[in-house]
Amino acid sequence: MATTVNFMKSKMKTKTIMQIAVYAAVCLAILLLPLYAQDDFLLNRIARYLVLAMVAMALSLSWGYAGILNLGQAMSFGIGSYCMAMALKLRTVPVHTGTEGLPDFMVWNNVETLPWFWKPFYSMPFALLAGLLIPALIACILGWFMFRGRVTGVFVAIITLAAMIVLSLLIIDQQQYTGGFNGITDLAQLELFGIVFDAYSSNTYFLVAISLTVCLFLALALTKTKGGLILQAIRDQESRVRYFGYDVALYQTAVFGVSAAIAGLAGMLYTVVMEFASPTFLSVQLSLSIVIWCAVGGRQSLLGAMLGAILVAGMQGALSESEVFLESWTLIMGGLFVLIVLFLPNGLASLVDIAAERFRRRQHDATTQDEPAPSAELSEGKL
Repeated sequence: MATTVNFMKSKMKTKTIMQIAVYAAVCLAILLLPLYAQDDFLLNRIARYLVLAMVAMALSLSWGYAGILNLGQAMSFGIGSYCMAMALKLRTVPVHTGTEGLPDFMVWNNVETLPWFWKPFYSMPFALLAGLLIPALIACILGWFMFRGRVTGVFVAIITLAAMIVLSLLIIDQQQYTGGFNGITDLAQLELFGIVFDAYSSNTYFLVAISLTVCLFLALALTKTKGGLILQAIRDQESRVRYFGYDVALYQTAVFGVSAAIAGLAGMLYTVVMEFASPTFLSVQLSLSIVIWCAVGGRQSLLGAMLGAILVAGMQGALSESEVFLESWTLIMGGLFVLIVLFLPNGLASLVDIAAERFRRRQHDATTQDEPAPSAELSEGKL
C-alpha cells in the first residue's frame, strides 16, 4: 500500500514538473516575442490578445477548477477598465476644461464640480488597488449570497449575467459621470516608477506579458494547494465535500473573488493598451466570447484557456480584416466552434492528453511484443 502511495506521489510530482516546464516555455516565448516582432502596431495587437487571454484564464480558474460558470466575467473586466480610465483621465491636462480640472464630458453635461467618487482617483496607487479590490469585493458579495444559498449551475450563470447587465446600463445611464455610450476617452499615458507606458511601445507589451505570466503561475500554484484540490472536488461532487465538513461556500466565494481580481487587472491593462474605456467592455457579447475562448482552449487547463483566447481572438482579427473572408468570417468561426465542441468537448488542451495516452499505449504494446513467449517445454510442464 505504501509503495502504491509513493508511486502515485512520484507520478503527480513528475506531472507537475512537466506542467510547469510547459507553462514556462510558453511564457518565455511570449516574453521574447518583441525580439522578432519590431512592428509597434503588431505588438499592440498581440498585447491586446494577451490581455484577453488573462481574463479567459481567470474564468478557467472559477469555471474549470471550481465548476462556477460566470457569465458576467466581463463585469469585473469592465470595472477594472473604468478604474484605470478614471485615473488616467484626471491626468490628461489638455482636456481639463472646467473648474477643478473637470473631464470634458462632465463639462458638456453641465457638471460643475468633480464628483466625490472621482476624487480618490487622483492617486494612482488607489486606482490600482480599486481595479483589483472592487471587482473582487463585488464578486465576494455576490458569491456569499449565491453559495450560502446553495445556488448552483445555470442559476449562477443567470445571476452573474444579470448583475453585469445592470452595471452596464447604470454606466450608460449616468452619462454625466461616466461618459455614457462614448465611454472615457482622451486618456493620459500610464506612468509608473518613472516609466511611461505608451500603448504602442515595448514597455506596455512587457507590462502585459509579465502580468499575464505572474497571474498564470499564481493561479497554477493555487490549483496545486490543498484548497485547489478541494475546489476540484467541489466541482466533481459538491455534496460529498460538504459531507466531509468543509465550508463549500467559503471556498467557492474565495475562488470567485480571486478570478474577479485577475479579470479586474486585465481590464486595467486593456485600458492602457486600447487608450479608452467603454461600456462594450461590460457587454454580453464580450462575456460570452470569454466563455467561448475558455471552452475552445480547455476550461480545465489554465494554459489551454489562455491559448484558446489568443487563437480565437487572433483568428477573428485576421479573418475579419481579410478581403476574402470579410463577409464569411463569422460563419467560419461558428463552424470551428461546433467542430471543437463535437470532437473535442474538453477543448484543444485535451489533444495533449490524447497524444500522451496514445504514446503510452504504443510503449505498452512495444514492451509486450518484446517479452519472450513461454517455451513449449514450460507449457507442457505446466499441463
